[in-house]
Amino acid sequence: MNSRNLRGAKLGLALGVVVLLAACSMNVKKDGEESKRVDIDTPVGRLHVSKEADVRDVGLSVYPGARVKEKDNDGEETKANVNISSSFFGLKVVAVEFVSDDSPEKILSFYRDQLKKYGNVLECHTSKHGGHMSAEVDSDKDKDDSKLKCEDSSGDTTELKVGVQSNQHLVTVTPEKKGASFALVYVRTRGKDTI
Repeated sequence: MNSRNLRGAKLGLALGVVVLLAACSMNVKKDGEESKRVDIDTPVGRLHVSKEADVRDVGLSVYPGARVKEKDNDGEETKANVNISSSFFGLKVVAVEFVSDDSPEKILSFYRDQLKKYGNVLECHTSKHGGHMSAEVDSDKDKDDSKLKCEDSSGDTTELKVGVQSNQHLVTVTPEKKGASFALVYVRTRGKDTI
């Protein structure tokens, strides 16, 4: 997921919830000067945004020898855990970026096998880096269960996708000067009429 887009989405959602809902409780956990986690509880739902993403929540193993990528090229965080829960819709996104000295093909082979447990793996190529994905929140079950598709057809980043729009696992692998960087992402959405 593009960290700039993720940051903008988190900020927009957080501000919208705070402005629109007066009766809420908010808890902010800080580590030094930087916020690590924000929890907002309201009468209509809950918002959780954290930089403390746990890769186990993605449902995939970490590639052997890989290291968590500390910051992206723009200095942005490379881990995110966003959870919005209400009676109207729900969204859960967990994303963690890593680096490895191994080749992109070795990493892709490892994750093709890992992803098979969730269904048929779709392989795409894109020019977007860092776990770009799309997910729709809609109360129409047929639309929520629509098949995943490739958004782009060119570029040096390979995406492995499995699942449906409303419940998907995504691995993106981008070649680097030495080895590769890769993102592990889990996305689950639900509309008003889905449980």
